[in-house]
Amino acid sequence: MATLQNKKVVVVGGSSGIGFAVALGALQSLASLVIIASSNKARVEDAVARLKAHNLPGEIRGEVLDAKDSDAVKAFAVALGAVDHIVWTSGDVPKAELGGPSGPFSIADSVDKGQGLFTIRFWGPFIVAKHAKFNPGGSLTLTSGRSNVLRPFPGGALGSSVATALEGLTRGLAVDIAPVRVNLICPGLINTELIEKMFGEHKDHITKTYVEKILMKRGGDPSECAEAYLFVMKCGYITGQKIDVEGGYLLI
Repeated sequence: MATLQNKKVVVVGGSSGIGFAVALGALQSLASLVIIASSNKARVEDAVARLKAHNLPGEIRGEVLDAKDSDAVKAFAVALGAVDHIVWTSGDVPKAELGGPSGPFSIADSVDKGQGLFTIRFWGPFIVAKHAKFNPGGSLTLTSGRSNVLRPFPGGALGSSVATALEGLTRGLAVDIAPVRVNLICPGLINTELIEKMFGEHKDHITKTYVEKILMKRGGDPSECAEAYLFVMKCGYITGQKIDVEGGYLLI
């Protein structure tokens, strides 16, 4: 069975949620070094401490990175040196603006906020792909939400646009930087801090409505979603692909 033994894994957005679960999973898969990066120093330090508390083999490092700053992302990618796998889970998700529990919501109310979504989710991994150095067998894994493409929420045109762009970026980068592998993971409703940030006081109502449309009748656990990232890191013959981890939401 494939492991990540002796591999260097970098998780941008690894201080919480899915990113943290990926970092932990990489350590459990025997990665020799896991680097997590996020914009908040205190959260990075806390995440490093929580990872170390598992007493797993492998070195753990934390870096502070403002993913909105393209120059900082470039410098970060270059400073890493040769790595095996980079996972990008970072994304700017402004608090949803809701017109009531069942009303339409908008993820951006201005051009600047809309551009912010692209700056982190699209241009961040693009810059990493351009400037990072990968060891043979290496991979870059992006994160999106395919349900935004096939079943966008009312008022979610920008989110749908970013998700669609990421699918194209994944396929294009898979060609451009081959033999480095590039894949896209598309989580559905995963029970992380992000849900609270997006929906605030309407979280319970919205998640209940969402769960009713999921075949599994529940939200996913971050550790379950992390398995998809671990798979594309370990499988050396998959590239340019997207994997939906959404409990069957897209089938209904």
